[in-house]
Amino acid sequence: MVDDATHESVTIAPDTAIAGAYVTRLRERVKLERGLPKLIRSDNGKEFCGRAMAIWAHENEVALCFIEPGKPNQNAYVESFNGRLRDECLNEHWFTSLAHARTVIEEWRRDYNEPRPKKDLGGVPPAVYAARLSSRANSGAKESSTVCSDGL
Repeated sequence: MVDDATHESVTIAPDTAIAGAYVTRLRERVKLERGLPKLIRSDNGKEFCGRAMAIWAHENEVALCFIEPGKPNQNAYVESFNGRLRDECLNEHWFTSLAHARTVIEEWRRDYNEPRPKKDLGGVPPAVYAARLSSRANSGAKESSTVCSDGL
């Protein structure tokens, strides 16, 4: 999951298979940590457009927006992020187990969010930019920006 506004990698969930119920559990965890987005944009993978996601989105009043098949440019930031993840992490490591993959990928995600300045964010890292946005937000109900999802 990548937040469009802050460019943060909200979570990466390496696993052998990912079903819709698993995605909704991830979204519930993110909901507690960050609040809900108004809209989630994703590709048409069955884990994103199946019954579990539809029910979760309806219950949480979150709009689902699916990109057109064969049009990855409609989710360009996530596609760019996925390419960077592949080039900088996945292609650079030989994972010996799922636990090893999770550890290495989480380290990469934190490095991506915390020390790396992003030109599009005024030269600050995504985590810093997100903290600034959060501090400006009202102290009422938490509501985050648009979150994109995309399968690798």
